[in-house]
Amino acid sequence: MNPSLPSAAGPSRRQLVIIGGGPAAHRLVDAIHSRDTGTAQGGGPRFDVTVIAEEPHEPYDRVALSRRLTGDDDLTLQPRSPWASDRIEVRTGQRATAVDTEARRVTLADGSSIGYDELVFATGSSAPVPEIAGAEHARVYRTIEDVDYLRAEVIRLAELHGRPARVAVAGGGLLGLEAAGGLATLGAEVDLVHSGGWLMSAQLDEGAGQALGRLIAQTGITLHLGTRPQQVLADAAGRVTAVRLGNTRTLPSDLVVFSIGIRARDELAVAAGITTGERGGIVIGTDCRTSAPHVWAIGEVANFEGSCTGLVAPANAMAEVVADRLLGGDAEFTSVDDATKLKLSGVDVASFGDAKGQGENVLEIVFADPARGLYQKLVVSDDARTLLGGIFVGDAEPYSALRPLLGRELSGEPSSYLTAATGASPADLALPDDALVCSCNNVSVGTVREYVRGDHGDACTDLASLKSCSRAGTQCGSCVSLVGKILTQELTAAGIEVSRAMCEHFPISRQEVFESVRVLGLTSFDEIIGRLGSGHGCDICKPAVASILASQHSAYVLDRGLGGLQDTNDRALANMQKDGSYSVVPRIPGGEITPQKLAVIAQVASDYGLYTKITGGQRIDLFGARLDQLPDIWRRLVDAGFESGQAYGKSLRNVKSCVGSTWCRFGVQDSVAMAINLELRYRGLRAPHKFKFGVSGCARECAEARGKDVGVIATELGWNMYVGGNGGFQPAHAQLLASDLDDETLVRYIDRYLMYYIRTADRLQRTARWMEELPGGIDHVRSVIIDDELGLAAELEASMAAHVEGYEDEWAATLRDPERLRRFRSFVNAPESPDLGFPRVEERGQLRPPTTEELADPATVLVSGPTIPVRGGAR
Repeated sequence: MNPSLPSAAGPSRRQLVIIGGGPAAHRLVDAIHSRDTGTAQGGGPRFDVTVIAEEPHEPYDRVALSRRLTGDDDLTLQPRSPWASDRIEVRTGQRATAVDTEARRVTLADGSSIGYDELVFATGSSAPVPEIAGAEHARVYRTIEDVDYLRAEVIRLAELHGRPARVAVAGGGLLGLEAAGGLATLGAEVDLVHSGGWLMSAQLDEGAGQALGRLIAQTGITLHLGTRPQQVLADAAGRVTAVRLGNTRTLPSDLVVFSIGIRARDELAVAAGITTGERGGIVIGTDCRTSAPHVWAIGEVANFEGSCTGLVAPANAMAEVVADRLLGGDAEFTSVDDATKLKLSGVDVASFGDAKGQGENVLEIVFADPARGLYQKLVVSDDARTLLGGIFVGDAEPYSALRPLLGRELSGEPSSYLTAATGASPADLALPDDALVCSCNNVSVGTVREYVRGDHGDACTDLASLKSCSRAGTQCGSCVSLVGKILTQELTAAGIEVSRAMCEHFPISRQEVFESVRVLGLTSFDEIIGRLGSGHGCDICKPAVASILASQHSAYVLDRGLGGLQDTNDRALANMQKDGSYSVVPRIPGGEITPQKLAVIAQVASDYGLYTKITGGQRIDLFGARLDQLPDIWRRLVDAGFESGQAYGKSLRNVKSCVGSTWCRFGVQDSVAMAINLELRYRGLRAPHKFKFGVSGCARECAEARGKDVGVIATELGWNMYVGGNGGFQPAHAQLLASDLDDETLVRYIDRYLMYYIRTADRLQRTARWMEELPGGIDHVRSVIIDDELGLAAELEASMAAHVEGYEDEWAATLRDPERLRRFRSFVNAPESPDLGFPRVEERGQLRPPTTEELADPATVLVSGPTIPVRGGAR
């Protein structure tokens, strides 16, 4: 799609060109895609859209760049569905060089041009570098390419010097702290230089800035406040050696990074004669129009009321206004929401409204605990009733609930909302419908409530569906806990009991049952239901209790009266298939197997006429065994050294691996050895749901580790650990928990993560959904697993050690005990198995179950067993 003239797509379509491929452009395209569905002549959409993106990437989340620095390669913004539309095109790696507002044409760097009916500037900003001596040797922190270079350079410098790289970061605002924290996580020794007297001086007052500085310093970052770089020193080869500060101090440095703010990318607009602000940026009105006809501006390049802003919420709001205006609406952009909430180097920071109390006739209510690095402040009107702003450092829990009340009257004393002082939580506040709960996506409390009630279709009665429908909490995530509270409040108000009961027989949650069983030392279902529940149990609580007991005691899963609690698969220690036969899946740790063991599997499959298939988890599945055949099949497999693969249990399924450094020329670590180690360590571990691992030997990710519950990806310095990914009905990417771990630390963190999940997740809850519903998400997990904030680390490790020590292969244990083998008779009174077999059809050299149509067709040849014909027709 490259029209040579405006409206080249035809009289019913107009050409919308967007210059810039960042978050603002993505939001505008998404809004156009979802709304421009059928109002043009002939019933079609009004616009064809072309996005000109200078970077060679689809739009990505710039706010999350620090995740890229520590190993998270996929920052692509969702949804990606607009790019599949035949009327929307994103041209990556192309740069606009000129705009002719008279001819309505954009010229590209390759000499081509594209006409437009409407043009939107979403060119964002650049990272400025001050004009000081040696500035050409410094780097910036702005794009994926910048971050990839910094990561590689920090690793290279460490290897070159045999010590951590020394990095000086200039800038103590949001971007500078993100850069410093990410580089420190990579192992660099970081000096942070900031011209202000305290960190984040644009957003925080002095008390909050000093509290933040204390917390940041505790992470190992060295602060240099009230000064700025004056010169970057380098040797004759251009290698950085030091940076000289304004206070005459010189810091030895291998790398200097400037992250001191943003500069609007308005050069195209200036050349085109479009009005720009005194300090840069394309001037817009409340309709986001520029001084040129049919030209708009959104995001960081837009100058509204004299200034540009680098925050997500205003950029999204501008994009929504332009989309509405282009489609005939009259929306307006009237104010900049400069509220901020983020976690810097593990430290919670948030501010909103008149955070510094600069308005007239205001009161400030402050709680400060310098020793703990806690600072909370509310700014209210002089009658102490109206909320005007707030700052939180070290504990930002009140932020999500209080921010929607900005400009409104508080229902209680302002001091009661300072959780650090009172220990209370303001999250149960009754918020008005028009209060904004999610500023990133402009979602009000009332809108969230409407989706819970089902006013827009099916009611959204769980957090995952509510986020998906309303879009609240799907971008920065800071409002997720509040969205969850609104969900609970609305369900309760509708008379829908928000029950945490595991089932009708247990009035408490699975987590509470787990802890009670552990503390009380209960060992049987009868004891547990007698102490904690009522009745005789059901198909919900019985398997859950069986799993809890197996997790805590590592005993044979069918002994001590537990057999009757299990579902069909666990009772048979095999997966039942649709025709009533069973599959056999021996464990193949890491996908590594000897030719001799392959031969055993082949012979067993041949002798029993089993259908064989390589699974997605690098194992071999044998289908079609009768129940009574399972012991004989497993006896041969166990004698050959195989174990149960637990394909039937809510437990570890497999650890997928590439060949790693053993064979691959790109591998940097031995992924096969690590995969085998992990699979043998966690085999048989029962959990609320099945879970899978992946171990990749390099960043090329051939083992697809980021699609697993626990993903391990090799780096030159160790292993990156990802958690909370899964496939299935609701696929989710795993999130980075920690970087560059040695083998021992990696295993220790996995031990803690799995046991914490097993203890606290709900019944049949995958790790992705569990983490999604945890207050704080990945940050909470990190605080528990790495920082041991709850003091559980030793206990979790001990629980895992008990499992490892007590593990016994279930099929080997079954084969040793005649009583256990009795479960596998076809009939209670039959010492020999009279099972006549299952009808099969031969296809591609293997036997499979016949379809319904084949059974009804007299011409179908059915067989029972590998070579025994049954008849030449249907029954």
